[in-house]
Amino acid sequence: MNEAAQTLDGWYSLHLLYNVDWPSLRLLEEEELNTLVSELKGFLERQEEVHQKNEGSYSFYNITGQKADLILWMLRPTIDELNTLELEFNKLQISDFLIPSYSYVSIVELSNYLAKDSGEDPYQNEFVRKRLYPAVPKSQYICFYPMDKRRQGDDNWYMLDMEKRRELMRSHGMIGRSYAGKVRQFITGSIGLDEYEWGVTLFSDDMLQFKKLIYEMRFDEVSARYGDFGDFFVGVHLPTDSLSAFFR
Repeated sequence: MNEAAQTLDGWYSLHLLYNVDWPSLRLLEEEELNTLVSELKGFLERQEEVHQKNEGSYSFYNITGQKADLILWMLRPTIDELNTLELEFNKLQISDFLIPSYSYVSIVELSNYLAKDSGEDPYQNEFVRKRLYPAVPKSQYICFYPMDKRRQGDDNWYMLDMEKRRELMRSHGMIGRSYAGKVRQFITGSIGLDEYEWGVTLFSDDMLQFKKLIYEMRFDEVSARYGDFGDFFVGVHLPTDSLSAFFR
């Protein structure tokens, strides 16, 4: 059996996507709508408090296109906390006007493909900790997509030996590093947790960088031969102070 990659695992991750029931929302009186929005603001402000304490993180974006209207991404130390948070969100009055369209359960992870064995506990390394327990940025744009490594005939990632996979991932990683300062990337592992094997969440203040990065990676062997991708969801940051205007 081929050697399996080892992972360092950080915060649990939950992506929740919704469509807004706009026709029903428009039937509400202004006071009712204000109450719903105020309650949602309170929920997001609590997430911001946790984010500031580095006890978890979150992002909230307006999805562009018809696949969804909203994406809420939340990170917490345990799946139990995420489960409780999802229930809390579902009990908000605004949820009566939100139609679930997609969700994704995973864990922030780093693989040992590119790691060097220094003999130290990696969980005590400050650089590693910032990757595993990240402060999600408030960039203008988000891009989220799930993906698999292909397992078809000769293009079976899991039949490659460890050295070959390391070599391929080094080349793949160099492309990502060339976008440092333009795109922030977060990889979450979901094998055994959701339909795909990984989730990729990107942030940038220039949406064109998503297209450039992913297009360039298409020519890398890791993606060209071994990558299978789900739907792409892109959107625009939705700050708390703009919620009232958004829902009107």
